[in-house]
Amino acid sequence: MTLPGPEDTPLVHAPRLVLVTGPSGAGRSTAIKVLEDIGFEAIDNLPLSLLPRLMDGPPLTQSLALGVDVRNRDFSIDGIIEMAETLAQNAEFDTDLLYLDARADVLIRRFSETRRRHPFAPSETPTVGVERELEQLAAIRTRATILVDTSDLTVHDLRDEILRVFRPDAEQSLSVSVQSFSYKRGLPRGVDLVFDVRFLANPHWRQDLRPHDGRSPEVTGFVESDPKFAEFFERTSDLLRFLLPAYREEGKTHLAVGFGCTGGKHRSVALAEKTAKLLAEEGWQVSIRHRELEQPGGMLTPQPKGPVA
Repeated sequence: MTLPGPEDTPLVHAPRLVLVTGPSGAGRSTAIKVLEDIGFEAIDNLPLSLLPRLMDGPPLTQSLALGVDVRNRDFSIDGIIEMAETLAQNAEFDTDLLYLDARADVLIRRFSETRRRHPFAPSETPTVGVERELEQLAAIRTRATILVDTSDLTVHDLRDEILRVFRPDAEQSLSVSVQSFSYKRGLPRGVDLVFDVRFLANPHWRQDLRPHDGRSPEVTGFVESDPKFAEFFERTSDLLRFLLPAYREEGKTHLAVGFGCTGGKHRSVALAEKTAKLLAEEGWQVSIRHRELEQPGGMLTPQPKGPVA
């Protein structure tokens, strides 16, 4: 479920040029797509030899994101470093070198899961390719003006991180991310406010409710029938009504609110859904995600309609 979010607000600032690079599998394509969504013109895998011609054209009137990696036709470490240094001297736009990084073990796992061939070792194992590429890119990494480690980030987390860095602060309203999670897997990264809802009755112990999650009417009804639910939701809602305007006045542009329970499937999901709906109805920009339901084997699928058998 996605309610109107921060990406719906147009990008308004002086032209900015961002070189996006990093090891294969670290999230470069995702970062470029997010930048494109917030108003950047995006060009991926542009040959380095064509960049001078691009820059010699009409002055930039729109921020530009350029994706550069080892698959570029004339890729070279020295070429990227020289390019970044040359662009940084141009006073017509602000230049950043965005480096998407990740630990070697994470990159190896990602390539193994997708069964893709690594561009640095097409006929060898992903391990060999990852190690070679990280060694080659070390010199670029040290020159990055913005470094984002995606090792422990989901696609959604990376999107939020890019938005935080590149979305202009001026003329922005506060956007709210409401999340559900399981305490077994720890707190979500970057969450600002956390509410523990493990005190509510647990639908897991009902055989007819266990297969469903907190988006289903049956589970929602069960959770809301707990005598402590109504007062908790009212107090939580009042707290958010008090805090959100205060955070916005302070200049904060994004707030992450988390609801946690034991398994991250029933109670936390139900509370996140209800809270997100309430905030959206009151005019806030809200996005919602359910961390555990997005995991392999999760239940991020439409819920069955009608009575539970």
